[in-house]
Amino acid sequence: MSELEEGMALASTRKREALELFASLPRHYDRMAAALSFGQDPRWRRAMVATVDARAEERVLDVACGTGMVAQALVRRYGCEVVGLDQSPQMLAGAQAKLAANAELARRVTLVRGEAERLPFADEAFDHLTFTYLLRYVHDPGATLAELARVVKPGGRVASLEFAVPPNRVWRGLWRLYTRIGLPALGRLVSREWAYTGRFLAESIPGFYKRYPVERVVELWEQAGLAGVRVRPMSLGGGVVMWATKRAATQAGMDSEAGMDSEAAVDGRSAVGDGQDAPAGEPMPWSVATGRELDGEHEPA
Repeated sequence: MSELEEGMALASTRKREALELFASLPRHYDRMAAALSFGQDPRWRRAMVATVDARAEERVLDVACGTGMVAQALVRRYGCEVVGLDQSPQMLAGAQAKLAANAELARRVTLVRGEAERLPFADEAFDHLTFTYLLRYVHDPGATLAELARVVKPGGRVASLEFAVPPNRVWRGLWRLYTRIGLPALGRLVSREWAYTGRFLAESIPGFYKRYPVERVVELWEQAGLAGVRVRPMSLGGGVVMWATKRAATQAGMDSEAGMDSEAAVDGRSAVGDGQDAPAGEPMPWSVATGRELDGEHEPA
């Protein structure tokens, strides 16, 4: 089997695993997402939404929208129009049920089934874009980021939320104990499917960062045409919010010719850390600088 064929087979396997993983989850998804993150998932989502800084007349694409929690938060915070995209029909059905109960949300949120790797939208169709817990489920994160950036207008914001691995040895040990024992145990309290989800996350999260350390993820964002990449570790490093701005085509060309790097979180110049959550005296593995909270009505630095 050629390298290309192996890559295609791996991509197909990950796609199938992702679809199977989420097929039975929507009924308990919101509560379990909070439980699996020790109650931090809602806070992490608020922090990501706060970085978008959309206006009411703008249009935001929310990729891997799940049951629509981020889409709803965007509408409530900014009054903007949101298109939610997910590959799982079950997740979209869960999101649609929520919209059916709120006429104002239903008026501003449109749901579309599709894949992040092949978005069914024209170039620069959206003012901003968000995605949540996505990159672990795609075969080529760099190509996927380039596809996400394609549909964003120059100057638009791209923001993401992902699970992460705490850098501090003590917290990392507790995190491993929780993910290997606590997550499956919590999942069993809900259903067999959620028990499997707990075991899956315990393997997939560290596995992803072994292949793609945060420094490499920042590089992939930059190579996709996103400038001023910022990284904010959340809750002692158990989650990570990232955001950047879509570069104008002419600026991207100038940066490439000059060999310039956009401001990246890896050197600490433009990073925003989680000031309350970062362990005292413990640098994050990608050398981010500490910063202020983004929760509530605070805006990103």
